[in-house]
Amino acid sequence: MEAVLIQAINRLEAVLAGETNALREGRTIKLQETTNRKNQSLLELSRISRGLDPAVVSPVLKARIGTLHERLDDNRRVLQLHMEATSEITGLIARAIAHAESDGTYGSAVTGVKLAR
Repeated sequence: MEAVLIQAINRLEAVLAGETNALREGRTIKLQETTNRKNQSLLELSRISRGLDPAVVSPVLKARIGTLHERLDDNRRVLQLHMEATSEITGLIARAIAHAESDGTYGSAVTGVKLAR
């Protein structure tokens, strides 16, 4: 059973490495396809591990699980950075569009100007 689980871990790590490297290198990825592959791998790991007795897990499997945890954390960090960058770019574009469409009529008041009553 451990051999099957290690093979499943290897497949998930390959998916994670592909996505993480593509994001780091600025390459385009098929997000839906990658998400589906990760979900499928996690489902596979979940199903395989149901029959596993934690008391008899070998040191090799423990090490592979530790490595998988590191790969998942690395992937999460890279995805988070990518999402933050995407959010910043989206904000810049939205502000540029709003500025281009505005004629200044409803803009914010100029600081320091006192209105006469």
